[in-house]
Amino acid sequence: MIPYSVLDLSPIPEGGTAADALANSLDLARHAERLGYNRYWLAEHHNMTGIASAATAVVIGHVAAGTKTIRVGSGGIMLPNHAPLVIAEQFGTLATLYPGRIDLGLGRAPGTDMMTARALRRNLESADNFPQDVLELMAYFADAEPNQRLRAVPGAGTHVPVWILGSSLYGAQLAAHLGLPYAFASHFAPQALDDAAEVYRQTFRPSEELDKPHFMLAINVFAADTDAEGRRLQSSMQQAFARLRSGQPGPLPRPVDDIDAVLEPGARAMVDEALRVSVVGGPDRVRDGLEQLVDRYRPDEVILTGQIHDHTSRVRSFALAAEAMQAIGSRPLAAAAE
Repeated sequence: MIPYSVLDLSPIPEGGTAADALANSLDLARHAERLGYNRYWLAEHHNMTGIASAATAVVIGHVAAGTKTIRVGSGGIMLPNHAPLVIAEQFGTLATLYPGRIDLGLGRAPGTDMMTARALRRNLESADNFPQDVLELMAYFADAEPNQRLRAVPGAGTHVPVWILGSSLYGAQLAAHLGLPYAFASHFAPQALDDAAEVYRQTFRPSEELDKPHFMLAINVFAADTDAEGRRLQSSMQQAFARLRSGQPGPLPRPVDDIDAVLEPGARAMVDEALRVSVVGGPDRVRDGLEQLVDRYRPDEVILTGQIHDHTSRVRSFALAAEAMQAIGSRPLAAAAE
């Protein structure tokens, strides 16, 4: 059975509030735990009125406290926004409170616009220090040396698993060089997916953390009882992505029956390309779509995401996706290897 996980941006729907979004995230995490999902990751974004997970470590604690067994983590923390010691203390605290359940996925993008990046006191050149910052952060999670003067407390000795996230060859090369698991952001930036997966696998160097590559593929899922309803659910994310790319982000829009009546052809083409690693429709179409992606990319794990306006529909979508992943995992070995 290939592990399947959830990536949640804690979307704030039109007509809703951040409090609604955070309550929905916890509810979805509880369903995900029952449905066999492996991890529940939340993402750092700032100054976006449609996303409630800006204080990512706080939301991770909220979700971990309300669940029992599912791993909870970041997909990801944008490390250049933070001092490594602060992140080590935050995630060391989470790992102390919820031992064996916390993951730390790291990205090097700001996760926002440049004005907001400056408000975060981010050094705009700090992304160049990303490899060194990752190593510094990992050192804080290691067992402390007897005479070590600078420690993360809590943090030292927690050995929080670190992942590298990315949408380019840079992240693939770094993850391979450090011997770390790698998650590719194919759900919104699939252009380098094939090359990044190959580079990561071909250049991976075993480490104390990992003896062989572990590649996670991100997939958008909009599952419903019918193909038409799946397409309708997807329209919220299509609208949101078009607005984001045009510099007009906002709450997650309500779905529409005809996306072409809302997006002009150029915007529709841009959205379709960016979100092409998606499966949309009823149960059969979703299962077939996931199966094709799994067979093509041979990921060690998939992480599913889907910004859906109605929370009940979102829970239903992840339930249908879990059923599909379980069906794929139960295939005879010969069929899975074809």
